[in-house]
Amino acid sequence: MDTLTPKELAQKVAEEMFRNDKASKHLGIRLDSIDEGTAIVSMTVRDDMVNGFGICHGGVTFTLADTAFACACNSRNRKTVALNCTISFLAAGKVGDILTATAKEVSLAGRTGLYDIRITNQTGAVMAEFRGTSYGTSSKALD
Repeated sequence: MDTLTPKELAQKVAEEMFRNDKASKHLGIRLDSIDEGTAIVSMTVRDDMVNGFGICHGGVTFTLADTAFACACNSRNRKTVALNCTISFLAAGKVGDILTATAKEVSLAGRTGLYDIRITNQTGAVMAEFRGTSYGTSSKALD
C-alpha cells in the first residue's frame, strides 16, 4: 500500500467498503469520485424510498450523506467512525430524482475530523446539508 498515491489508496479503501456495505447496495448508492478527504456518491430515488407524503424519506437522504462521509473520512486507510452527525433538509426529493452527496474534509486534527456533505439533485438544487464529526481508530481500514 506504500506505493499507492493518496487517490489510489482512497479508491481501494472505498471499493472494499462498498463491497461489504449491504445497506448502500440495497439503496443503489454509487461511488462517483474519491480522493483523500473527499468523496462523491449518488443514487436515484425509487418509489420504495418515499415516505407517506410521497417525498424521499429523510433516513434515505441521511444514509446517502453518511455513505459519502464514511468514504471521505476513511480515505487515508485509518478505520474511522462517526462521533456525531447532523442534517438539515432543505428541499424534498421525488421519485426519479438523482441525489448526489459531495463530502469535503473541513478539518483533520489528530484523530478527529470534521466533514461537510452537500446533497444536490440532478438540477443542482441543494436538497440537504450534513455535517459529520469523525474519530479515527488505531486500526487500518485495509491491511
